[in-house]
Amino acid sequence: MTRAQTLFGKRQRIGTAALLLSACSFLSIFIGLARDKVISWQFGAGAETDMYFAAFVVPDSINYLLAGGLMAITIIPLLSRRFQEDETDAWRFFSCIFCWMLTAATILTLCGVLAAEHLARLIAPGFTPEKCARLAFFMRIILPGQIFFLCGACVTALLYIRRQFIPSALAPIIYNASIISCGVLLPQILPVEGMTGYCIGVTLGAFLGAFLIPLRTALSRGMPLRPGWRHPLLGKLLLTSLPLLLGITIVMLDEQFLRVFGSLAGEGVVSLLAYARRVAQVPVKLVGQAAAAASYPFLVLLLTNGDNEGFERTLRSALNATLGIIIPCAIWMTVQALPILCAIFQGGRFTPEDTQAATLLAQILLAPTPLWVVYALLARGFYARGDTVTPALTGSVATLLCLPCYYYWAVPAGAWAIAAVSATGISLYVLWLVGLWIKRYGAEVFSGLPAFCARTAACALPGAALSGWISEYCLRALPYHPLVAACIALAVGGCIFALTFLPLAHIFAPSVTHTVLRYFLKKDKPADHGEL
Repeated sequence: MTRAQTLFGKRQRIGTAALLLSACSFLSIFIGLARDKVISWQFGAGAETDMYFAAFVVPDSINYLLAGGLMAITIIPLLSRRFQEDETDAWRFFSCIFCWMLTAATILTLCGVLAAEHLARLIAPGFTPEKCARLAFFMRIILPGQIFFLCGACVTALLYIRRQFIPSALAPIIYNASIISCGVLLPQILPVEGMTGYCIGVTLGAFLGAFLIPLRTALSRGMPLRPGWRHPLLGKLLLTSLPLLLGITIVMLDEQFLRVFGSLAGEGVVSLLAYARRVAQVPVKLVGQAAAAASYPFLVLLLTNGDNEGFERTLRSALNATLGIIIPCAIWMTVQALPILCAIFQGGRFTPEDTQAATLLAQILLAPTPLWVVYALLARGFYARGDTVTPALTGSVATLLCLPCYYYWAVPAGAWAIAAVSATGISLYVLWLVGLWIKRYGAEVFSGLPAFCARTAACALPGAALSGWISEYCLRALPYHPLVAACIALAVGGCIFALTFLPLAHIFAPSVTHTVLRYFLKKDKPADHGEL
């Protein structure tokens, strides 16, 4: 048995992998919402939380600059082919990648730490000098976490090649649990103030979840990591990754734009936008990102084997399955946004007025949710074909077009307008990307998809309307604490929605339920076929 076979002994089917990642994503999201509940209860939507959320702009930008998650997309095809050709040389290639990533991440992190005060004034132009100083302090604590995120992404890419998904699935759970633990417990034992403990938890969670666990998994299965700086494939990797490194896509920077321009719109706006986006991204993280991460190694394998028909069939099946879940989920969450935000955030320093303000923002940001999922899968389709230029170039153009809209219209208009520009920009960008795919590769991947989406939405709307009316009645009429009333509204509204949507979908759009069930439950195909 070769070292690669030892490292990658267990092969997982795409449906099983997506189910595993979805289950862990659900747990991670639950812990993440618990983290946000603790933060909102302690600090509400004010200056301290504004500075905390803004402190992620520079660290996340370093991650995007080195294409932390996307770097894995370029590594996977090259390493996969190299392991098939020459295993010993493939290990040397991976060691070079890891050493260069460690070096680049360390240098950029040190530069960020040294220039924290100047960067704080740049990314939060609406903050006072005192807030900028506090923001710089937070940034210096959070920045080292990017070293662990980026190096961990290299190891995770290695594990993804043969569908070892468990370490990456556990990473966000450990990350969020570390933030909560440090934020709550450190002030009890150390002289830390405000949200300093949460910042420490970010770096600790990155080390434990994103770096240590994947590294130990790979080492325990025989990964021979050695110092190395030269390899013939490094130039090809850099050339392939360059569009990802330089392409400033609107999808990558969406959250950063909400923070930067939110700082110009008044105190608390950054926090309200962050809380609203957390809710809006729940279905994307739960379904879309898990399906995209699970499907990508299979898409690469299909193209490597020359199976273009299987590639298109797998991508089309993934789009149908994820949209069949995400569309009804987004519609229901839009009408239930008020009780959702009330149950998650309201209480302590997060007032009912904050809940009302965040509700409108969440509803706006939920509108493009299905297109976020389309992007997650379609971008990986481009990457699997070796095309990293198209998503990056179109994303950069969309970013440049949105910047004046943010600054000259959205900031004066307020938080709702910032959310609206975000939703509109994402939607137009993804639709543009779809058009480019059809022009270049044909429409086979999207065959029947518009009708599928229309039937799914039509089946979801009656249940959503009834669910929203019942929830509104519960919130208004029940003589209970707002948290209890919100939970009852969600429980009753969710049951009404499910009892209405599922029969309608079964009768008028059976492919919706059949596709979703087949995506998660199909057991009769081997892993290498790559089908859902």
